[in-house]
Amino acid sequence: MIQSSANQEALNALAEFKAYAASTLLVLDLAGTFVFALSGGVAGVKERLDLFGVLVLSFAAASAGGIMRDLLIGAVPPSAISDWRYLAVSLLAGLVVFFWYPISERLRNLSNHVLVFDAAGLALFAVVGTQKALGYNLNPVMAALLGMLTGIGGGMLRDMLIVQVPTVLRAELYAVAALAGAVVVVVGHVLNFPPTAMAIAGALLCFGIRLIAIWRGWRLPVAGLPRFKPDSDASDEQEDKRRKP
Repeated sequence: MIQSSANQEALNALAEFKAYAASTLLVLDLAGTFVFALSGGVAGVKERLDLFGVLVLSFAAASAGGIMRDLLIGAVPPSAISDWRYLAVSLLAGLVVFFWYPISERLRNLSNHVLVFDAAGLALFAVVGTQKALGYNLNPVMAALLGMLTGIGGGMLRDMLIVQVPTVLRAELYAVAALAGAVVVVVGHVLNFPPTAMAIAGALLCFGIRLIAIWRGWRLPVAGLPRFKPDSDASDEQEDKRRKP
């Protein structure tokens, strides 16, 4: 009797997650896909890529984190390649940037537009990745880490494709912001708070931390390497030897 009751509760929880995943979670995931694709498209245009290159970069930035998430939790095939809406949203964002960016004087003058789009995508993907991991019964700690990975994956691939050190490895608080948003979702799940409200709260926290970190220049400490000064005396001796016949 106890076993039957536990099985019924598990089935009910799975049914609730599927209903949530098909509505609110899908909307958040597609919104994150769109804004991350915008960041990829803008990065491609700034690097003077052609239309195909911009669209590839848009899709890569929008889909890499979600594909890694789905593969790790066993949700195969990943949504980004099994649901046509993800590809359509990515290509739409790439086309919007490709045709609107060159003619928009205001957009071209915004120096941090890539960072803003990236921060929005980071926030949405962090909470969506965490909630999807929780829906697949991952441990809350691992679900938070997977949410963070979902958030940073697209930006990492985008930066590597244009031969840049990934933002997560060099910029202001990035992965920490994603982890903070993921933790909010996990805490809400443990305390049985409404998932939609916790997703919004986590996304706002992540987005806020990221933007404030950019504005204030907050970053994690880096190793202080010693600066070696050339030996001026040795340099003078070498110079004298070269001048002697």
